[in-house]
Amino acid sequence: MPGSIGPVTKAAVSVSEMAKLCGLSRARFYQLQREGIFPTPVFDIKTRRPCYLEEDQRRILEARHRNCGVNGKTILFYAPRGLSALRKPGPRQGKPSAVPMIEQHTELTDALKALGMNVTAEQMAKALREGFPQGTVGVDEGDQIRQVFLHIRRQDSADNVRR
Repeated sequence: MPGSIGPVTKAAVSVSEMAKLCGLSRARFYQLQREGIFPTPVFDIKTRRPCYLEEDQRRILEARHRNCGVNGKTILFYAPRGLSALRKPGPRQGKPSAVPMIEQHTELTDALKALGMNVTAEQMAKALREGFPQGTVGVDEGDQIRQVFLHIRRQDSADNVRR
């Protein structure tokens, strides 16, 4: 079809796949279908599953593109979610400072003492370096405590005795 909109259509697609092609959730797609913005699917006689044939796929994609439903009603769509998550992060602005990690050592040490563990600053630093090679900035304190706890338990386990 000259000037067709969107991806190449298939002979038939499921409602879920049609919703994906439109960049909509299934719930929103069904809502628009109920409102008459999109046509209702046809049902496969053998499987009784709803599907959209090529002509309806084109009509739906055109309606999505033109912001005008098959019933003639104007509809505005939000931009698809998650596009910012697809962007690559920019270059890092340098290595995180070691100062926050030193300040956290006291809190982490106190938390581990409450769990019945005596941890040296050297053990703490080694466990954090191995568990979080990119640094602990932005890492939940509970995750840090867990990492140090597990690291030290592994070091002290009976099957890990150094000879």
